[in-house]
Amino acid sequence: MTDHRRPRRRGQGELEALVLSALREADGPATAGWVQERLGGDLAYTTVITILTRLLEKGAVDRERVGRSFAWTPASDQAGLAARKMRKVLDAESDRGAVLASFVTGLDADDEQLLRELLGHLPDAGDG
Repeated sequence: MTDHRRPRRRGQGELEALVLSALREADGPATAGWVQERLGGDLAYTTVITILTRLLEKGAVDRERVGRSFAWTPASDQAGLAARKMRKVLDAESDRGAVLASFVTGLDADDEQLLRELLGHLPDAGDG
């Protein structure tokens, strides 16, 4: 008996992560066609363009005009993207202090110590 099940549908976040990963592996700016090829070609070109456009709107990638199309580059590394997501969540809340306090109290001891060390190395806002 032949198996006629559809392939598992990937979520938007998973596709975005795959596209970003491919861009990070590029030696420089990459075209959507290069990304599509790098991902094995099982994604339609239009899907790759849609994902890249969404990532551009989120500030996760940059693009530059090359002829009649665009070349794409990641805007930052994984840590930078995670930090951007954290800031976006924080910016959406009205009580930033409560959100930060809840975040900090939820950290394990090692992460709390790391955060204290990182904060200790930042210049004070009044120093500028």
